This record gives sequence, structure tokens and C-alpha cells, in this order.
Amino acid sequence: MSVHPTAVVDSRAEIDSAAEIGPYAVIEGPVKISAGCRVMAHAYLNGRTEIGPGCEIHPFAVLGHLPQDLGWKDGGTGLKVGRGNIFREGSSVHRATRPGASTLIGDDNYFMGYSHVGHDGVIGDRVIVANGALLAGHVTVDDGAFISGNVVIHQFCRIGRLVMIGGQARVGKDIPPFMMLEGDSCVRGINVVGLRRAGFDPESRRRIKEAYRILYRSGLNVSHALEKIAAAGLEPEGPELIEFVRGSKRGICRHRSSPRDSRNDPSG
Repeated sequence: MSVHPTAVVDSRAEIDSAAEIGPYAVIEGPVKISAGCRVMAHAYLNGRTEIGPGCEIHPFAVLGHLPQDLGWKDGGTGLKVGRGNIFREGSSVHRATRPGASTLIGDDNYFMGYSHVGHDGVIGDRVIVANGALLAGHVTVDDGAFISGNVVIHQFCRIGRLVMIGGQARVGKDIPPFMMLEGDSCVRGINVVGLRRAGFDPESRRRIKEAYRILYRSGLNVSHALEKIAAAGLEPEGPELIEFVRGSKRGICRHRSSPRDSRNDPSG
């Protein structure tokens, strides 16, 4: 274990012998840090925080600090981070508020500078959260989503798998999987580039395009659109979208056409 002499490490902390703690880092409380982790200068880890193998925690990142919730009372809450995550400078992830619960971060995620994940958040795998993006409490983000810079996401919102959110967007409702969102909670089309990069073949993209068309461009209300998607036999992507929408408590983001739609044709 390499611990810089200027680092402050709590006696209750459990740090693997293959971890590295940089200068002036502060590890406060029963923090657990796994093998291959690198905690860089001036980073701050607090409370019942567990960091999985191979994570990078850059200068001035804050993990596991107190939730920003006026009603919070410490009931053994924590933060659990999977393997291979990168937390760039000034990023922050807060512990949960519910007694015995933890904010959950999956594997291989990238949190860019000054991004924030609020209390009780659940982040899947291979999610990218760009600079300055702000996720309020209880936000859920599924695998492979991309959240661009300075996006703000309202508490309790759900972001579906492989969603792409454009820069400075405001998200107030749930975003179904595979969608691309811009502006004020407006779905513009499907995330063609993200789907290609994730290995979706042309037939899979066709099924997603058809499900999108039925949900957002057919003029049907949501219930009838879901029935039509179910009848269209768009497996396996159609049922995934149906399950997400039916599980929504906040409702889903609306669709709005714009001149950009012609340049982002979801047929790709």
C-alpha cells in the first residue's frame, strides 16, 4: 500500500495493499478501498463508502459525503462503487438517505469534472456523465447512457439504457431506452450513434425505430401505443421499452419535432 505521508487516513478505514493514496487526500470513517485504486491529491472519501477495484479518484473529488437532504438523519447509509470507475476532478457522489440504504454506482463509468450524483442514485454500467452535469436525488441511470455537459436531471427521474442527452438539457420526466433527448425534456429521435457503437445491427435498429415511431409519431396515446408495439412483435427491444414506460411513475418525456430531425433521422 502506498500512502503519501501528508494523507489523512482514518484508523477505521480498510485500504488494500495494492491501492495508492496521494498527497493531502482525506479518508474519513470506515471507508473501504479495493486493490488497484488510485486516490489522488486532495480527494475526500467519507463514511460507509466502498470503492471497488481499479477506480481512479482525481483531485478534489468527494465521495460518500453527507446527502443534501434537510430531512436526513444518519441511519447507517452509504455509497457502494463498483470496479473500473473514474471520478474526475471536483466530481461528487453523496451517500443515501434511507436507513440502511446506499447510493449505487456500477462498473466502468466515467464521471467528468464537477459532475454530481445525488443521494440514493443508482447508476448502471458504462455510463458517461460529462462536465457539470447534475443528477438530483433518487435518479436512476441504466447501462450505456450518455449525459452531456451541464445537463440537469430532476429527482426520481429514470434514464433508460443507451439514452443520449444533449448538452444543457433539462430532464423532468423519464426517458425511455434508446432515445435521444435535447432541450426541455424533448425526445428528438433514437440514439443512432450510440446504438451502432453498442453493436446493434441494422435489424435491431429498425425495430427500435419502429417502436419509437409508434410511441412518439403515430398520434396514439401512450397506452394504445404500447399495445401496438406489443402487437408488432419487435422483440427484444420492444418489450424492453414497454416495460420501462409501464414502470414510469413520473411519466415519459414528450416528443417535439424540429428542423434537426431531418439531420438526425432515426432510420440509421
